[in-house]
Amino acid sequence: MKKNDNLHNDQINVGGLDFAWQLEQGLFLFEGEDAVLFWISSAMKSFFDTIEEVSGKEAAKVVLETTGFRQGLVVGQYFQRLDMPLEQVAAAIPATYASAGWGKIEIHNLNKDEHTAAVRLKDSWETKINVAQGKEQSTTFLAGHFSGIFTGLFGANVWFTLLKDQIQNEDYSEFQFAPSDITIEENIHDLARKSESDRIVKLESMVEERTQDLTDLVKEISSPIIPVLEGIVVVPLLGKYDENRSEDLITKTLNNLPKHKADYLVIDLTGLHQYISQFTVEFLSKLASAASLIGTETILVGISPELAQEITGTDMQLSRFSCFSTLKHGIYYAIGQQGRQLY
Repeated sequence: MKKNDNLHNDQINVGGLDFAWQLEQGLFLFEGEDAVLFWISSAMKSFFDTIEEVSGKEAAKVVLETTGFRQGLVVGQYFQRLDMPLEQVAAAIPATYASAGWGKIEIHNLNKDEHTAAVRLKDSWETKINVAQGKEQSTTFLAGHFSGIFTGLFGANVWFTLLKDQIQNEDYSEFQFAPSDITIEENIHDLARKSESDRIVKLESMVEERTQDLTDLVKEISSPIIPVLEGIVVVPLLGKYDENRSEDLITKTLNNLPKHKADYLVIDLTGLHQYISQFTVEFLSKLASAASLIGTETILVGISPELAQEITGTDMQLSRFSCFSTLKHGIYYAIGQQGRQLY
């Protein structure tokens, strides 16, 4: 190691590459450029873990590939400007990266005309991080990085294919690089679209769940079956009845009439003044017919003059029912039919 007169300035050459320290300024230099050191399995692992924790695995994958690619692109363009023969580039890159602790790197089958290459990585810093993380498959920072190198070196977009993964009990990781339509920008846009799609799916699920909750609530509180006296139950109809709501009410009513030993079913139509339609008429007829099959007589109450006019415009035969204008009169009628009276 070469020391300057200033004991705080030290430098060393390893593999033809210069490392220097200017301790008073807090500087570490690699080939004359500012550099920094991190422990791999602790500090860098924490860095990778944090990216995944904050961004999620899918986003972290794109972040690492994009960062690696853009860094590699700078390296590739640098070598391209030097106009070095490919053989020299293939030799210079492994030595440079090995001296900086990136792992053992071998470049094979470098073909400038076809824009292809193969790279083997053994004991890279990324693999060491992944092992410390307990991963079963390597992350792709370095794969993206070398994609960037060859893209810059060839002047054409290049992407990787994973052939071997050291973390999966292989002797080394191996990647094939070739021209591709895949671009970093497209990866970012795809991630954004996927994230948006995931949010939409999540919102749709939340809306569906909330709608189901509200539907269940409506079923629970709408048209309750009210036993007012022995053998007499009242069902007030409120709002508009579609096919699902009508079927639910018919099923609910028929299941509960025997439980209440109901001889009379009093249906209060007061809340239907705005919602009489042919479908509603058919629903009422179906409910009354079903009730009669189990021995329960249906009484209609709450029929205002306006509602009566609406009903006469439909096919509903009011003569089938005992009809009264108020709930009280309907209940009195049912009591009288039972041979009882209120005091």
